[in-house]
Amino acid sequence: MGGAAASDDLRLGHVTQAWLAASNDPEARVTGRYWFHQAQQQPASATLDEAFQEELVDALARYTGVTLP
Repeated sequence: MGGAAASDDLRLGHVTQAWLAASNDPEARVTGRYWFHQAQQQPASATLDEAFQEELVDALARYTGVTLP
């Protein structure tokens, strides 16, 4: 992983998280959003599908043996 074929610059991976955690910028003072390079993005549609989420949690419980309360 990495090198010229990498999809992004690993050195920039922390920038948005640090900005969201410490900035007084009004753009950063929100919660529950999906961010990429300090810009809000539309999350994948599956993240809004509760049935998909339940299926995923159930599948993970079967694979790991760990169930959530």
